[in-house]
Amino acid sequence: MTMSLDRRIHDQFNESIAAKQSALAVMAGPIVAAIRLMADSLRAGGKIMACGNGGSAADSQHFAAELLNRFERERAPLAAIALTTDTSTLTSIANDYAYDQVFAKQVDALGRAGDVLLAISTSGNSPNVIEAMKVAHGRGVHIVALTGKGGGAMTERLATGDVHLCVPAERTARIQEIHLLTLHCLCDGIDALILGEEQ
Repeated sequence: MTMSLDRRIHDQFNESIAAKQSALAVMAGPIVAAIRLMADSLRAGGKIMACGNGGSAADSQHFAAELLNRFERERAPLAAIALTTDTSTLTSIANDYAYDQVFAKQVDALGRAGDVLLAISTSGNSPNVIEAMKVAHGRGVHIVALTGKGGGAMTERLATGDVHLCVPAERTARIQEIHLLTLHCLCDGIDALILGEEQ
């Protein structure tokens, strides 16, 4: 049993390493574009809104916390909000309207032209994230879509000026691991553009 578990652990690590190397080859350029889009928005007085379901909801909250508080360097707070955290808002919208609207109605209320919506979905097919994207475009909000599995239906919802960060993997665990690394790259890059490179 121990040997079997040891092999499985090695397989998980090795698969994660290989997936990250494959992702780097295709995602580095789009990540740079996403960093610039987000940093420009923040410097102009805009904000980043983030949404997703399950593990992607956790990633939304993680990312918003890194911007609002700090990442690795001391700096002033940056305007970010996870649309996944207010249970009264989420449950009232889901109850009175539909679960598909839990993020869209928040974007409609809070989104302003020049803001950025970080739309996270491992499959690219989350209906409530897609609805939020539709509303975002109507409000003049740009989108950074963080997906996997080819991007799903979210790919068709992207407009000029949006950025698609699509992990070239099919396994959800690998996609989620690369999503977290991507979020840390975004945080680091935003800080570098706003604060300057570390000496």
